[in-house]
Amino acid sequence: MIKWRSAHVRGVVREWRGAAELDVVVAGPPGAPGRACRALAYTDLVGTPAPGDRVLLNTTALDMGLGTGGYAMVVAIPDRPAADPGGPGHLVKARYTPLQATVLGADEQDSPHHGVLRDADDIGGMPVVVADLHSALPAVLAGIAQARPGTRAAYVMLDGAALPAAFSRAVPALARAGLLGATITTGQAFGGDLETVTVHTGLLAARLVAGADIAVVAQGPGNLGTGTAWGFSGVAAGEAVNAAAVLGGRPVACLRVSEADRRERHQGVSHHSLTAYGKVALAPADVAVPVLPGAFGERVRKQAAALGARHRLVEVDTDGLETALADLPLRLSTMGRPFADDPAYFLAAAAAGRHAAALL
Repeated sequence: MIKWRSAHVRGVVREWRGAAELDVVVAGPPGAPGRACRALAYTDLVGTPAPGDRVLLNTTALDMGLGTGGYAMVVAIPDRPAADPGGPGHLVKARYTPLQATVLGADEQDSPHHGVLRDADDIGGMPVVVADLHSALPAVLAGIAQARPGTRAAYVMLDGAALPAAFSRAVPALARAGLLGATITTGQAFGGDLETVTVHTGLLAARLVAGADIAVVAQGPGNLGTGTAWGFSGVAAGEAVNAAAVLGGRPVACLRVSEADRRERHQGVSHHSLTAYGKVALAPADVAVPVLPGAFGERVRKQAAALGARHRLVEVDTDGLETALADLPLRLSTMGRPFADDPAYFLAAAAAGRHAAALL
């Protein structure tokens, strides 16, 4: 199940909060040359590799060509292990895996926020934008910022895809730009500004600890899908709608829309959105339906109408959102497609942000 490989670090390519991208040479069979590849080290877990270090890699996903960003993953620096962690924290995340880690949960007894969260069960009508993919996050925040500058937004990260928040380069870029006030990692996900056990306490922490005006809920980078009706990690978007509603929030459903995806099930409004919001979400939400031009826009409107039996459909004008997206401090990409190849996807996400801001 795991391909273990030994490698040597040739250099550090770049670093960002909690992660380092490395240039490594993977050892080959005896007498054979090694092969170069990129490797990713989560520095909070394994320490910071340096040129010349020997590292132990997990190359499973890389060798299979899976969507991991093209990385081998550093498991350890055998000759120079990371220092023992200090400080409190009893929540174990990535539980019962070789890299399980303890963190201080905002909702655990040793947390300074435990008293606030212990009996909390209401987020006071906070708008909660729910999206399927991590790539929607920057666009949602762009829509919020354009509609209501100065709004404090928090990202509540689900554990359906990448578990380490450090895998995202978008999160630190958005935080530096002032578009993202806090990241809360929930479930098995870890590495946020705040850690919580569930999406429910994640939303409560976003409101009551991080002081968010709006929360955006989505999985981390990546996605897991099987081409079946129910076998995809995005079903958690429907559960997030339920969590937001039961806590007294205002759920806003962000549609996954594509004009460029070659797969029929994702063309127009993706079946992921139709399943998550139409079948999994039992509580009503505002479904942000982007006003898009031409026949494609009409197709999106007709497909979204299927959600009207349970939810409130809200048509959201997209004028001016392309400018807001262009001003983001990062390159937009979804499923390998930049904005120019699939603008409808990003406009739909920005429209959800625009509507959420209008609820304040």
